[in-house]
Amino acid sequence: MGMGVENLARRVNAASGGRLKIKVYGGGELVPAFEVFDAVSRGTVEMGHDASYYHKGKLDAAQFFTSIPFGLNYLELNAWLYYGGGLDLWRELYAPFNLVPIPCGNTGVQMGGWFNKEINTVADLVGLKMRIPGLGGEVLRRAGGTPVTLPGAEIFTSLQTGAIDATEWVGAYNDVAFGLHKAAKYYYYPGWHEPGPGLETMINKAAWDSLPPDLQAIVETTCQAITTDMVAEYTHGNAYALEQLIDDPDVELRPFPRDVINLLKSITADIVAEWVAKDPAAKNIADSYYAFLEKSAYAQQVTEQAYLDIRS
Repeated sequence: MGMGVENLARRVNAASGGRLKIKVYGGGELVPAFEVFDAVSRGTVEMGHDASYYHKGKLDAAQFFTSIPFGLNYLELNAWLYYGGGLDLWRELYAPFNLVPIPCGNTGVQMGGWFNKEINTVADLVGLKMRIPGLGGEVLRRAGGTPVTLPGAEIFTSLQTGAIDATEWVGAYNDVAFGLHKAAKYYYYPGWHEPGPGLETMINKAAWDSLPPDLQAIVETTCQAITTDMVAEYTHGNAYALEQLIDDPDVELRPFPRDVINLLKSITADIVAEWVAKDPAAKNIADSYYAFLEKSAYAQQVTEQAYLDIRS
C-alpha cells in the first residue's frame, strides 16, 4: 500500500513533465498515523493517503468508501463510485472539511485474519481481543469480542506478545511480509469485514483549486491507474504468498464456521440499520450503496461467481 503512494508520486511527476511533484512521508513523520484527515483538512499538509474507515467516530458515513462488512467487492465498489454516484456522495460528505477525496488503491477481498486460538463456534468470539478497524470492529464488539485499532507497525509485536489474540491486516501478500505467520497459527478466511477495501487520496480543497485543469486530470487519472495496478499486484502476490503459507506446517488455513459468519452478518445488518436511522448523511449514502449491491449481487452470481464455481 505504501508503494502505491510512491508510484502515485512517480507517475504524477512523469505525466506532468515535472510540473507537479508529490513528496511522500510515512505515518508519524509529519503527523501521527491516524491524524491524516485532520492534517489535510486544516491545510497542515496538502495531500494525504489512508483508508476512510479510520475516520469512524469523526465521520462514520465515510466507512462506505473503504469497506462495509458483507458489502461491495472491488469490482462493485469501483462501479458504484465511478458510475453509480458514489464518488459524488463521497465528495459531498467531505466538502465541509475542505477535502477532495479520490479513490486511490484497493487490495481486493482480504483474509479473515490471524488467530492464536481456534474459532469453532460463536462462543469463541467472546472475550477475543482483535486488531480490527472500522465497522468490522463494532460487529466484533457486539459479538462479544474486543476490537483494537493499531497501526501496521505495531501489529506483529502485539500479536506475538499476547497483547491481542488475533489480527486482520490485509491478505497473504502483506501478511507474510509482516511475518504474521510467525506470531499466530490459525489463518481464517474470507475477509467478511473487508470484501474489497478501497483506499483514498485526500487533497486540501484550496490546494486542489490551485491546480489547473490538466494537472487535476493527471492526478485523478493517475489515482485510478494506481487502483488498477494495486489490485493486479495483490492478485499476483497473494497467489504466491498463500501457496507459501499452505506449505508451512506451522500454519493452519481455515474457513470461518458458517454459524459464525451468519452471526456477524446479522449483527452488521443491525448496526447499519441503527446507524442510518440517526445519521441522514449515512442514510443517503447507504440507500445508494445497497441499491447497487442488490442489483449487482445477481449479476455477480451469473458471471464472476458462476465462472469461478465451474472452474473449480
